[in-house]
Amino acid sequence: MPFAKLTSEHIDTLRTIFDPARVHVGEAIGEDYSHDELAYGRFYPDVLVEPISTEEVSQLLRFSYEHNIPVVPRGMGTGLCGGAVALHGGIMLSMARMNRILEIDQENRMAVVEPGVILLEFQKTVEELGLFYPPDPGEKTATLGGNVMTNAGGMRAVRYGVTRDYVLGMEAVLPGGEIIHLGGKVLKNSSGYSLKDLLIGSEGTLAVVTKLILKLIPRPHRQVSLLVPFPDLDQAIDAVPRIMGAGIIPTAIEFLQRELIEASERYLGKPFPDASAPAYLLLAFHGSDELIDLYHQAAHLCLDAGAFDVFIADTQERQEMIWEARGAFLEALKGMSEIDEVDVVVPPAKIAGFIKFTRNIAQDLNVRILSFGHAGDGNVHVYVLRDGRPQDEWRVLLEEAMERMYLEARNLQGQVSGEHGIGFAKIPYLKDSLGEAELRLLRGIKQVFDPKGLLNPSKVVG
Repeated sequence: MPFAKLTSEHIDTLRTIFDPARVHVGEAIGEDYSHDELAYGRFYPDVLVEPISTEEVSQLLRFSYEHNIPVVPRGMGTGLCGGAVALHGGIMLSMARMNRILEIDQENRMAVVEPGVILLEFQKTVEELGLFYPPDPGEKTATLGGNVMTNAGGMRAVRYGVTRDYVLGMEAVLPGGEIIHLGGKVLKNSSGYSLKDLLIGSEGTLAVVTKLILKLIPRPHRQVSLLVPFPDLDQAIDAVPRIMGAGIIPTAIEFLQRELIEASERYLGKPFPDASAPAYLLLAFHGSDELIDLYHQAAHLCLDAGAFDVFIADTQERQEMIWEARGAFLEALKGMSEIDEVDVVVPPAKIAGFIKFTRNIAQDLNVRILSFGHAGDGNVHVYVLRDGRPQDEWRVLLEEAMERMYLEARNLQGQVSGEHGIGFAKIPYLKDSLGEAELRLLRGIKQVFDPKGLLNPSKVVG
């Protein structure tokens, strides 16, 4: 069904649904809303609206459904796949003003929040109460709604799991404006198909989430990090199966390259504790008294695997210094060059082989490829750098590099995306990785939820 073009009459109607100060048209729509963190392309909506309640979202979606106008939900726009851009114009629905923490239920260890709550602010708030929200994606300024819509993982996934594991319930609005309530303040639920889990990771293509019920756990009593320098990246990554095979499950296991550490130092204007080695493992441990034995065992295993040394960060200041540098990698990379990313996930034991494969591609194509990622769960973030090449040449090399990497991930029984989603940029690779039956089911789910195809069109399943 073709989309309708927004008219001045439509905009006048929107100004009756919303405070006119929260309806933006033309030059009043900032350039930031034409893209996310994906460098390629600029796509402006015809109108940007900012709801402050579920009822406003419901009215907006009812209006768009009646008039066949596409709607793109958006959080803070920190995605990397073009998932929150208006490819077909229409209405952009910014959820940033729906940013209240409605309840922190300390007795049941649960929180009720609106989707525009910022991850960093939420984590700080619950930790002040002795509670802990484990999902920890690298982009701390993302919204919780955006995290849920991409099923974000992050550095602590190896021990605690991903966002999906902490979503107990939600309120959402269907494309026609109907409000639904899924799950709730319960830790177990076997009541029919899990519609909640269909919405998690759906990137705003099925419904607009307006409220979330999230699970919390007690805050860990103690945290310790290990920074472990290695002679090369292969040895660093090869140490990970030794650690996991010994029954040691750190909270996080990250692999780092010196070039990225140096870029992070320049970006932050702060020195890293040690930047002398070509490669590093960064391990975090949460717990209580048993931590001492665990991280000592891990340290000895790393030394046996060829590590130069093991630096222990057991104070908050030292740990913040290290993890702040790790968290700045993406911004540091963007300061170096135009980039594009591969976010594949492979079996953890295959991660070393995949990284070696990317280095071979870099050599074959004479492009710079840098990587970091979650060594414990097999999620690799690989970045291809443009480095000043002409745009046409860059696009050809980028496409060749990406096709090779996604094919290798499939050969290793991996998946297209570990935590950043599909958006529109990864649709071809998702289609290549799925069979006809899986694609038919995905499209059927989209059709059931959104028969007119108005909600975030041309994303995920095209």
